[in-house]
Amino acid sequence: MTTYILIAMILGIAVGGLVHAQIDSPATQKDIAGYVSIGSMIFLRLIKMIIAPLVFSTLVVGIGHMSDAGAVGRVGGKAMLWFICASLVSLTLGLILVDLFEPGVGVHKVAAGMRSGIDAHAMSLDGFIKHVVPESAIKPMVDNEILQIVIFSLFFGVACAALGDRAKAVLEGIEALSHIILRVTGYVMLLAPLAVFCAMAATISTNGLGILAAYAKFMGQFYFGLLCLWILLVVVGFLILGPGVKRLVMLVREPFLLAFSTASSEAAYPKLLEQLARFPIARKISAFVLPLGYSFNLDGTMMYCTFATIFIAQAYDIQLSLGTKIAMLLTLMLTSKGVAGVPRASLVVIAATLTQFNLPEEGLLLILGIDTFLDMGRSATNVIGNSLAAAVVAKWEGQLIFDAEDRETIEDLEPEVA
Repeated sequence: MTTYILIAMILGIAVGGLVHAQIDSPATQKDIAGYVSIGSMIFLRLIKMIIAPLVFSTLVVGIGHMSDAGAVGRVGGKAMLWFICASLVSLTLGLILVDLFEPGVGVHKVAAGMRSGIDAHAMSLDGFIKHVVPESAIKPMVDNEILQIVIFSLFFGVACAALGDRAKAVLEGIEALSHIILRVTGYVMLLAPLAVFCAMAATISTNGLGILAAYAKFMGQFYFGLLCLWILLVVVGFLILGPGVKRLVMLVREPFLLAFSTASSEAAYPKLLEQLARFPIARKISAFVLPLGYSFNLDGTMMYCTFATIFIAQAYDIQLSLGTKIAMLLTLMLTSKGVAGVPRASLVVIAATLTQFNLPEEGLLLILGIDTFLDMGRSATNVIGNSLAAAVVAKWEGQLIFDAEDRETIEDLEPEVA
């Protein structure tokens, strides 16, 4: 599957470049891209279809099998400790590298009062609370609000654990549901190469390869920063997990490529959960840590926020003091934790930060054109960060083992996903 995804990515770039080169009309290019992107849209919609039942069933079963509520709190506390440390490292590394490379110096933009179209107020406390606390048990599953699903699943799972034998039948039914959804995941993943081809072809058809050349400096420096972050995360993982981290990296290469080529962390979630079980990590740990990580441990997004914000300041020849940069870093650390459920979350966080520090919000227009290409790297980085988080928490909990039911489920899935 990894080979198929790589081939599909290359073919998609080639076909997209050919369409852009042969067709001069932007309207026609956009129409063709719209038709081509139907393949990736179908795949992403199918992924969204299984996300809610997958998160709910695996999380409830995992928590239900924990001995007490204290175990849930302990695992959650360890996961949040990793998330906060990883976020600080990502933000700081982005700040250091953008100061070192200075990608915005020499752009010499002048503020003209234009609007970026991004709602800088979408990160309000009221909006954040609405995205975290569910008002219904069903609505979050309809809207795919992962964090709200996690909240409901936590209550449901803890209640099942507290009731013991009286909830055994319910827990067994939900466990059977998780196996069914994992089998469905295997079927959906067969469409991954087609989705990758369509996503890349559609993006390049409208933007062309020229946009990559025009922003090569900024994109190259940002991806170098992501590479540094990947290495740093793997090194820390090696210090905690030992040589086994190499096996983990090999296992997550497929969800990594999937997230990269579709620019969607969600697209990689089912496959990532499956691969972590092969590491092996007990399902009750990975099913708990991963959904939390998708809301609170977006390492790639963290780095992008500092990198893009300082780049915009440099482009407008605005000098920022060290104290201002540190204040900006801490602000991003807090506001970025509310990105769950917010459309175009990283751009919204950046817009809010620009407004707060009196930087021209129109600077977002400088990066909007290449945001999709940058989002590919951010999404892939989030996969690495969350897989390491799950493995580290499992190590701390002594849960780097196969559950018997996990082994059976994964063995059943292997023919479909091979």
